Amino acid sequence: MQPQSIRSRALLTGTVAVALAVTLAACGSTSSTGADGTAKGGPSAGGAAGATGTPSAPPTTTAPPKPTKVLMPTGPAAVFGKARDTAAGQIMMTTLAGPKSGVSGKVWVWLPPEYNDPKFAGTGFPVLTLFAGGQSAGYNTWTDNQLPIQEADAELSRQGKAHPFIMIMPVQNLDSNEAKALECSDIPGQPRIGTWMAEDIPDFVRANFRTLKGRDGWGLMGASTGAFCSAKLALQHPDKFKAAVPIDGYFNPDSPLWKGHDADRLANSPDVLVAQGKADVRMLATAGGANGYEMKLVKEWVAKAAAPLKVEYFEQPGGKHLTTDFKKMIPDTLQWLSKNLAGPEAD
Repeated sequence: MQPQSIRSRALLTGTVAVALAVTLAACGSTSSTGADGTAKGGPSAGGAAGATGTPSAPPTTTAPPKPTKVLMPTGPAAVFGKARDTAAGQIMMTTLAGPKSGVSGKVWVWLPPEYNDPKFAGTGFPVLTLFAGGQSAGYNTWTDNQLPIQEADAELSRQGKAHPFIMIMPVQNLDSNEAKALECSDIPGQPRIGTWMAEDIPDFVRANFRTLKGRDGWGLMGASTGAFCSAKLALQHPDKFKAAVPIDGYFNPDSPLWKGHDADRLANSPDVLVAQGKADVRMLATAGGANGYEMKLVKEWVAKAAAPLKVEYFEQPGGKHLTTDFKKMIPDTLQWLSKNLAGPEAD
């Protein structure tokens, strides 16, 4: 049977060859000869190459757009008033009605001198949100001369030791009564201040100012109650914040408003979150060296940190739980944040 199969294939091959010759002859017959003897017809000028041997044009390709680092203000623009002047420029204030949280509260803003310099018109700046000690209802201590962080940042930036940060200073509570402390959290049945801080405030900043894309230029810092807030928000939202400095803080939620909501309380507890191993962020946790209880509390919390979280411990020699001692740590904390956050960048 094998010779017959080979022979059949040979006959078929011969038949195909004859058909192909007829087809080519038919194609050639479409050409005509002009009066000058020049051949006409054949492939059209816009047709595919073939019998003429003319190569076809290579396909055009478009290079992918270059990734951008800077996020320009997206709007809508907020209306700002002047809160006060500092040696490093004006502190502005507005009221932010958060569309995601439904919370309305005051927010203060300071822009570093570089921000309005024409040389930096296309530059995005890192953002540092500062939380105050105490109840912080209607005020934020980082906005007054008790904690002159704006002047310190401007001077360190001139020296090349710290980034020029956009500083955002929100209120933390809507009532001065400590029995109504919201602890920077969405406590069931209460104003959703946690969403206001983690969602509405970053959206507000991006709407109004030139920032950096991604989380690498976003940091948090706070003292005492503000330390709780900075640690908690960084641990809960590592996709939004890269670094935090809780100064002389506590880590166990204790507001009376948590009564009857213990599962929610634990979900908002830095003491629990620190050990979960879910937050790839960097922290510097400080304690005053003159306060034994505080040192023990902070050290025990730092010891619970689970990778990828990294927490460094700093003990201020002779430090007490006072605003005057928080002030002394401003230069060191700004330089630490600058080492752990992206600086100003232009595309």
